[in-house]
This record gives sequence, C-alpha cells and structure tokens, in this order.
Amino acid sequence: MWIAEGWRDYELLDCGGGEKLERWDRQILVRPDPQAIWETDHADPRWHSADARYSRSSTGGGHWDRKKVPESWPVRYKELTFQVKPMNFKHTGLFPEQAVNWDFAMEQIRRADRPIRVLNLFAYTGAATVACAKAGASVCHVDAAKGMVAWARENARCSGLEDAPIRWIVDDCAKFVEREIRRGKTYDAIIMDPPSYGRGPGGEVWKLEENLYPFVRLCARVLSDKPLFVILNSYTTGLAPSVLGYILQLLVGRRFGGKVTWDELGLPCTASGMALPCGAAGRWVSGE
Repeated sequence: MWIAEGWRDYELLDCGGGEKLERWDRQILVRPDPQAIWETDHADPRWHSADARYSRSSTGGGHWDRKKVPESWPVRYKELTFQVKPMNFKHTGLFPEQAVNWDFAMEQIRRADRPIRVLNLFAYTGAATVACAKAGASVCHVDAAKGMVAWARENARCSGLEDAPIRWIVDDCAKFVEREIRRGKTYDAIIMDPPSYGRGPGGEVWKLEENLYPFVRLCARVLSDKPLFVILNSYTTGLAPSVLGYILQLLVGRRFGGKVTWDELGLPCTASGMALPCGAAGRWVSGE
C-alpha cells in the first residue's frame, strides 16, 4: 500500500463504524467512509466534540452539522498550500491520500532535467496541478466543472503559482483530448482521476468499468515521443489495483517500455496504527 505519511496539517485520528475522525489543521471533522466497516470504541473525545459532522440522510444525500468550522481554511502539505471547505456530499475539496502521487510526480519532474508538459484530466480542485507546477512543469488542467476550476486557480494562488504556466480548461475531458489529437498537441506526462460514475454536459453517461480502457487508449495518443510518467487513479472499490497496472502496461508500457507499478492508496490511522484504504493507483514511468 502507498501510504501518505508526510502530512502535518492533516491527520486521520480514528475510523470505524462507517465513519472517520479527521484533523484538518485545527478543524476536527467526522465524515462517512464506506471502507471503515469495522467497529471502533470512540475513545477519542473528539468524536463527540468535532467542529463539523456530515450526516447521511435516509432518503439519500446528507448534510453538514457545523459548530464553529469556518467556510474555508488553508492546509499545507510540504511546500504546497490548499484551501479546503466542507462541500455537499461530504467532500472537502482535497483527497489527502493523493499526496503519495503528488510526491511521485514532483520527483519525476525534478529528476527529468528538461521541460515537462503535464496534462491533468478530471483535475478537480487542482492539487496535482499545483504539485506539478511547483516542481517546474507546465500544466494543462482540465475539468468539466467551472466551479472546480475556479477553486483550482485559488489553490495555485495559495501556493504562490498565480503566474505559473498553467492552462485552465473547462471542458469534457474526452472531447478535449480528441481536439488535442487533431491539433497535434502532445504531453510528457498525464494524470487521470476519473469518477466511478458521471454524466457529461450533453447527458453522456460515464461508467468507469466500461469507459476507462477506451479513455486511457485515447489519452495515450497525446503522449510525446519521450513521455515521462502516467498516473491513473480509481476510487471504485471493486476495481483491483492490478487492473490499473494492466491497462497502463497494455496501452503505454508496450509502446514505450519503462516500468508499471500499482497499489492501494492509504492513510495512516493514529488510533489503530493501521492504514485506511482509499482507492488505488497505477503508475507508468519511463526508463530514462
């Protein structure tokens, strides 16, 4: 398991009973987590005094019960700074387990010793965009939600990257890649974080198990002649990490050589000393 152990402003304090107790800087949140199916004794008193708790509704969805939590606040990861805020459907705008992929991308970019162009698809609030730009890459950030792209711009400003070479694109990811292919544009690295299920602006249905392989095959066509890395994320619990590795080997490794790895992503839990699984990732990296 790739475990995000480098955090100071984030901590998974405890988890169990379908929930997790988290510290985001000084704010304590309780949020649902479908993986935490074991029991916990709730010995940490912060379970009962949390600043905000997300409660699911029996009819679907849910809501935040807030005490004194602000609308938004900054959290830092090493040299990166992000704005987090409790959103609808339990999210905060940041997935802390992804820090292992930020570290990986930044290391690859800095070691390359050449200009690197990164394409970040389903880029959400731009944590990976910020990480790659901080490491010196130029980044094309693509997400279909205008509000998420605006939030990503804010995260770039928080990390001192308001003038960094980042293209901010509000568009359907597949349609954007198709246009880049027609334009002859290429990228040295691609990061993909597709949803398990979604609908496009024209009502198109996205199902990960059906659409992931053809989507990665499409994206492989915008890789440069000397690509550096590809990261493929999945939050679908039924999809094994090795599936992501298999896809990358077939579509990228066979063409460019290099190395493919895959694993679960996890967050260390202070109370238990174990790690909470948080999805999976596959990585391809060149042999340079």
